[in-house]
Amino acid sequence: MPTVVMWECSMLARVARVNFRRTVREFFNDLFSNPAYQPIDITPEEVFVADELRFTRDPFDALICASARTAGLPLITRDADIRGSGVVTVIW
Repeated sequence: MPTVVMWECSMLARVARVNFRRTVREFFNDLFSNPAYQPIDITPEEVFVADELRFTRDPFDALICASARTAGLPLITRDADIRGSGVVTVIW
C-alpha cells in the first residue's frame, strides 16, 4: 500500500468522511500486521509518473495511480475518475 494512501485516509478521517473506529495509527498497525498489506514508500519515479498523469487534478489520486502503475499492481477503488481513466487496472 503506497504511503500516500495512509495520508489520504488520515485526511478523510480528519474531516469525518471515513470512520476507522480507532486512531489512524491503530488502524494501519492492525492492517500491516497482515503480511499481505505492507506500506510502500513513494519513489522519485512514481512522482514523475504522477506528474505525467493528466486524468485528474487530485494529487493523491495521481500518486496512488502512479504507485500502482509502477509496481504493476491493480487498485481497489470506487473512484469513478480512476476507473474511467484506464491508467491502471481497477478491482471492485
